[in-house]
Amino acid sequence: MDPIIVCLWLLAAVCAATWVLSLVTKEHSWVDRIWSIVPVAYAWIFAGAAGLADARLDLVAALITLWGIRLTFNFARKGGYAPGGEDYRWQVLRGRMSRGLFEVFNLLFIVIYQNVLLLLITLPMWTMSQHRTPLNPLDLVCAALFLAFLVGETVADQQQWEFHRWKKAEAAAGRAPSPRFLQTGLFRSSRHPNFFFEQAQWWVVFLFGCVAAGSLLQWTVIGPLLLTGLFIGSTVFTESISRSRYPEYAEYQRRVSPIVPWLPARGEVVSAPQ
Repeated sequence: MDPIIVCLWLLAAVCAATWVLSLVTKEHSWVDRIWSIVPVAYAWIFAGAAGLADARLDLVAALITLWGIRLTFNFARKGGYAPGGEDYRWQVLRGRMSRGLFEVFNLLFIVIYQNVLLLLITLPMWTMSQHRTPLNPLDLVCAALFLAFLVGETVADQQQWEFHRWKKAEAAAGRAPSPRFLQTGLFRSSRHPNFFFEQAQWWVVFLFGCVAAGSLLQWTVIGPLLLTGLFIGSTVFTESISRSRYPEYAEYQRRVSPIVPWLPARGEVVSAPQ
């Protein structure tokens, strides 16, 4: 069977499962829970359809698997798979909408749109399967870039993890944490470096498809474009919540690039005690 057809059947099954689970459990983070898993399945469907005999497909599937393992670990240690581990942003948004409107949003955006997006970002592998060309030096450059971005996201998530552990310890000791949000390390040059590295990895997957086809003009660019749009919207929404909680966040926004790492403007940076 054509790998695209297999992926579409998997997409339909995952959409149905995440939607039903959201209705039964009244939690709306089921797509978040499969976010790092389903693209790995799509990747190996494409690689497997070639009999695991295409070096580029196998390489990209392996890289996507590394991405999935890292992201799954980070999501799990934050309690994302535990009961009640719903993303706080869905809770905030649910409070701003009527129940009926939120359920429409849940079906169309959280379930269908995001699941379709997870397939779209892996479709450069379809391009690779249509252009079975040998690996070349550009593939090695792409692989190195992917791994560099993977390391960057790992470092950013680890810095965030350590900060929130310190913040919880301060609160447990009866002290008011200062600063109240992370501003050092990679977060000194980007307010969301993990967002940047996450998107960058999928742009590299797109470039693998371009290398295989010998052209940058590939329709599969829609995947990373929509992913970038999703992260921009998520950043705006997340930061609106941060500003409502921390008035000093506006100064941080003034100084630091939102996503792409860049030299910060002058201003005071408050470091958490080590």
